[in-house]
Amino acid sequence: MTGPSTTGGRGRRLRDRLPVRLRHHWKPAATLGVGLVMMVAFLGDVRISPYVTSTSRVEADAITDNVTGTVGLYDTSVSHTIQLTYQQTDFEKMMKEFEEDGTKDYLKADLVVDGVYLNDVGIRLKGNSTLMSLRGDQGEQGKQGGGEAGPAGRAGQAGQAGQAGQAGQAGQAGQGGGRGGGMVQYDLSAEKPEELPWLVKIDEYVEGRAYQGEREISLRPGSNGQVPLNEALSLSLTGTSGQQAERYAFTSLEVNDRPAATRLMVENPDTDYGDEAGDGNAVLYKARAGSSFAYQGDDPSAYESSFKQLNKKGSQDLEPVMKLIKWVENASDEEFARDLDQYVDVESLAAYVATQNLLLNFDDMAGPGKNYLLRYDLDTKKFSVLGWDYNLTFSGDATAGPDDSTGMGGGMPGGGEGGDGQRPSGAPEGMPEGLPEGEDMPQGGPGGADGEGQERGGPGGGAAEHPLKTRFLETDAFDEVYLTAYRKLYQEFYASGTAAKEVKAIAAQARAAGAGSEELDTAVSQLTGTVTDRAAALAKDEQVTG
Repeated sequence: MTGPSTTGGRGRRLRDRLPVRLRHHWKPAATLGVGLVMMVAFLGDVRISPYVTSTSRVEADAITDNVTGTVGLYDTSVSHTIQLTYQQTDFEKMMKEFEEDGTKDYLKADLVVDGVYLNDVGIRLKGNSTLMSLRGDQGEQGKQGGGEAGPAGRAGQAGQAGQAGQAGQAGQAGQGGGRGGGMVQYDLSAEKPEELPWLVKIDEYVEGRAYQGEREISLRPGSNGQVPLNEALSLSLTGTSGQQAERYAFTSLEVNDRPAATRLMVENPDTDYGDEAGDGNAVLYKARAGSSFAYQGDDPSAYESSFKQLNKKGSQDLEPVMKLIKWVENASDEEFARDLDQYVDVESLAAYVATQNLLLNFDDMAGPGKNYLLRYDLDTKKFSVLGWDYNLTFSGDATAGPDDSTGMGGGMPGGGEGGDGQRPSGAPEGMPEGLPEGEDMPQGGPGGADGEGQERGGPGGGAAEHPLKTRFLETDAFDEVYLTAYRKLYQEFYASGTAAKEVKAIAAQARAAGAGSEELDTAVSQLTGTVTDRAAALAKDEQVTG
């Protein structure tokens, strides 16, 4: 008898056609399939927002080529040099696009830093208000055309102020109002690229490359006699107090065959900056210019226009920021006092707020430029606030105490309040480029969005506000931790004489980089005067000295 045919007759049963492994585990597979069908049936028209909750320490954008060099990039004890070389036609194309619509695209260039050559880095213009003079009368045209908010300008009066001959308001004071506080308008020109504010991106065209662990270098506004001494001083004092601050150094900058200019180069908060404090298991978020600290719903993507995530992309998202904003907005006064330490490192926040007051920072987290970073510790699940962009420090009233505002309402040089709704002279990088006539300052300007309120009873009719900072200062339960931090930092900055010593050291660094001039001498004298006045005023304040 022959066996059954393998080519004719009835075919194999359906179950016999399935892979053996699937036949053995058909029940879980069937359950999963039914579940998917039900999800489609019941949630087919519902938007599902992905929340990333992994605590992975792996950074997707890893450094694979770290150029070490021979001299520490931010070693302030040595002289530094930077040379940038690019094709002039590429530069002209970039400038034309910026002048027409404010676009700030990268330009390919070769970089030599302290003698080390790196080909094909990316450089782009950095800043907003500081670049207005490059756009000629574009700002005024924007105002006449309805004042639309373009990327780099719209600015009406602010646009005119940056043009040639307008640098003079601050020029009378060298470093500007506030006796050395950096309230200065720079007369920038495409004919002098060595004076332009640049962002140098080491890995823009070469993936994974860094220089001494740095992917980005910021060449700050101001050159030669207008180099921002106040920013260097603020970074130095903040760093020596144990708080995280960007590293800096003065350098000589040459662009193509142009004469060298003295510049301040500063570490730019980037992918790796958030890993440098603590054990590195943290996510860093940068507040964008004109950002809002208002609850926008439970979709993290709704906050991308206000905050930029700098690191751990792919393993983390903006959900922690969203939750913080929601809680700050909805918590009662009792809940805020009782539970703030569950969301924020309160001692760290106290130190940040005290530092901004002591440094007379016109543009901190509550300022018009919203210059701050949020660092979320993945171990403690708490936020800390970090400062950055200190070019408007030492600009306010040197007699301001711990309860006084250093913002627009009470800290403008000469007592001005900028009450016409326009950006003040020498407004900070990142501040929206002017406003149409009749519009108020954005949230965080004088008195916040509604023009009312003050910080802890500060002077004037409109102190800048930020919900987290303002509520912290207004809550009596935090008076002790705030004043404790303030007194400690006062001792470290002023009573010890550190600030006065640092002014001399920073001035010497700038001169070593080639900035020696009568204009620089005047700026040093004015900044010294501000520091002296600040120390003397605080020494007479019983709240500060106890």
